[in-house]
Order: sequence, then structure tokens, then C-alpha cells
Amino acid sequence: MSLQATTRPPAQRQARAVRLGPRSVAALALVSAVGVAGFGWPFLAPPSSRLSAHAQDAPWLFAGVLVLLVAVVAAAISESGLGPKAVAMLGVLAATGAALRPIGAGTAGIEPMFFLMVLSGRVLGPGFGFVLGSVTMFASALLTGGVGPWLPFQMLAMGWFAMGAGLLPGPDRLRGGAERAMLAGYGFLAAFAYGTVMNMAGWPFMSALASNVAFDPHAPVAANLARFVAYCLATSLGWDLGRAVVTVVLTLTLGPAVLRALRRATRRAAFETPVTFDAAEK
Repeated sequence: MSLQATTRPPAQRQARAVRLGPRSVAALALVSAVGVAGFGWPFLAPPSSRLSAHAQDAPWLFAGVLVLLVAVVAAAISESGLGPKAVAMLGVLAATGAALRPIGAGTAGIEPMFFLMVLSGRVLGPGFGFVLGSVTMFASALLTGGVGPWLPFQMLAMGWFAMGAGLLPGPDRLRGGAERAMLAGYGFLAAFAYGTVMNMAGWPFMSALASNVAFDPHAPVAANLARFVAYCLATSLGWDLGRAVVTVVLTLTLGPAVLRALRRATRRAAFETPVTFDAAEK
């Protein structure tokens, strides 16, 4: 009697490096809720709130909370199936994304790492996408010296960016030009969304006396919303547009090759393939 190892791949189903279980979903929901509060408190807190009196402390407070929550999310996702193969792929993709980020540093909107996050999230799923986006941003901050109270906000925003690509429809069926067009459209819109969210992280801490587009803690929500829109148009529209266009161009041109490579790697890694042992008579 001998034991022979065999593998049985799941039929016609895209492999996922991280499967989101109930605990992982709950952790992601928790960190996202705190992130929404961290980004959007100027619009959530009334003018009479004491939060406005501690506005300068807010980045550090939310930075500490978000770092802890991102760690909780990473631990929960690892418990749901982040095995050695997925860790290895996470390291390779995060290192690649971190290396791509400095290419466009200081040049309006040339940020090629975003297209890689879109394609990786699409192939490997929303759980892996969230972890990859957060880890990539952290690694790139270490590489470029961009560590500060803004880093947890960048990690969370990039995690959302990559996770959204994993939530797009048709992961197992949609292929070819239709898939690339969908990913390019998502990348275009999400690039603007990322820039807008990151504007919310820094906009409240401008001096209200310095500009008529700065956050005014005594103004009503509608007035501050108008100020924020004017701030985005005046300061980051060009950068966000460049990021969106670069993401679309790279997705359409390099997307087919990168998607094939990622899917081939996930098939060979066989993240979800169970190993069974069948008894065979000699």
C-alpha cells in the first residue's frame, strides 16, 4: 500500500490568494469605518464639536488608530488563508509597486504603481488587494522617506483602491478587451477618488486665514463642502488627471501581458488547491 499525492484544482474558478471570511469582513468593515471617520470628520462633526479645537492633533490620533486597525485586518486576513505562496507573491508585488512609485516622483501624475494595484486586485481578489495596497504604500514610504502622520491615510486609501478592483464583476468569466476597458474605466475613476480622499486628509489643517478654500471650523457643512471642491480644483486636479490618464494608458497597453502573468502565477501557486492522498495498490 502506498500513498500518492494528487491535486484537484477547482473547475473554472479564478484562484484567490485570500478568501474573506466573516472575521476578515468584520475587520475590514471596522477599519474602513474608522478610516471614513478619519478622512471625513470635518463634514461629520458639527461646528460646535470640540474636535475642531483639537484639529492639529487629529492626524496623529487617527494615525495611531489606523495603524493598529490595519494590523488587525492583516492578522484577520492571514488567518483566513494567507499561506506561504501568497506571502511570497505579496512580497514580490509590493516590492515591484514600491519600486515603481519613485519613477514619477515630482512629476505631475506619473504614478505607474496604480495600474499594478488595479490588475493585482482584479486577479487576486479584494482581500489580497487590500493587504497589497497597504503594504505597498508602506514599503514605498520607507523607500522614499515619506513616513509621517499621513502614511496610514495613504495605506488605507491605497488598500481601498486595490480592493475595489477585486470587487469588480465577472472575475471568472470576463476576459479580453471588455475586461481591460472595465479595468481602465475603474482605474480612471479610482485615481480621482484616491486624490480626493487624500485631499481630505490634509485640507482641514490649512489655516483658515491663509486661503478662502481652507477648512473653516465655524462654517456650516455646505460651505465647507464648497471650499473643499474649490481646493481640489485649485490644487490637485492636474495631478489627479495625470494619474488617471497614466493608469488608463498602462492598463490598456501592458494590461494583457500583466494579467496573463498574474493568472499564470496564481494557477501555478494553486492557492486553493487541496492536497489529498489516494491509496494505490502496487
